[in-house]
Amino acid sequence: MFALLQKLGHFIITFFQRLGRGHVFLLQVFASCGSLLVRPGLLVKQMYSVGVQTLIIVVVAGLFVGMVLALQSYYALVDFGAEDSVGVMVALSLVRELGPVVTALLFAGRAGSALTAEIGLMKATEQLSGMEMMAVNPLQRVIAPRFLAGVISMPMLGIIFCAVGIIGAYFVAVILLGLDYGSFWSQAQAKVDLYHDIYNGILKSFVFGVIASWIAVFEGYDCIPTSEGLGQATTRTVVHSSLAVLFLDFVLTAIMFSK
Repeated sequence: MFALLQKLGHFIITFFQRLGRGHVFLLQVFASCGSLLVRPGLLVKQMYSVGVQTLIIVVVAGLFVGMVLALQSYYALVDFGAEDSVGVMVALSLVRELGPVVTALLFAGRAGSALTAEIGLMKATEQLSGMEMMAVNPLQRVIAPRFLAGVISMPMLGIIFCAVGIIGAYFVAVILLGLDYGSFWSQAQAKVDLYHDIYNGILKSFVFGVIASWIAVFEGYDCIPTSEGLGQATTRTVVHSSLAVLFLDFVLTAIMFSK
């Protein structure tokens, strides 16, 4: 019993230690982002690595998610004679929930794990220590560009996911199932509100981008510089990012759509 309490206490202390280091690290990263104003090339390069190279999986996933949503919505609504509402149902589902959430999960699995592995490998090979010896701040040179690139790329990827998903739903609902073209688009345009739906969805993507990028760069920077430690850090990035995104999605949804 005493040994169990010891393990529990050690886990709690370690958790709060890492949580404290993570928040201090985030403040340091925010302070280092200003240096990118004089070196925008670093940010552009990382946006290509983080955003553009994640685009393919986001587009493919968005297309099939939209197609599946259209099929499920049609089969659910046709019994009530409301199949013309497939467009608005798919659009609201994507813009409010599935677009930001699924994009963040894909980002964590692809870009987040890559960021952690890259930074962790630089730490294991003492490249970060070498930068410090040459009076180069690794937070400004390595961490800040990757963090800011993830924050900027996430809302863009979320918008693309939603747009491609709606196109996929249009293909299934109108072309394959024969629903009316005008009803599909007119109801979607009439029911989707710019502020209440689209802006809130973009805000969700921005928050998810901050959280996922923060976890990814911190896990890489704070990992144990061994092959085993690097693998554990990469796993923690995907798991913690996914859980944080799902939890924050519930909190943000409760706040945004409570009225």
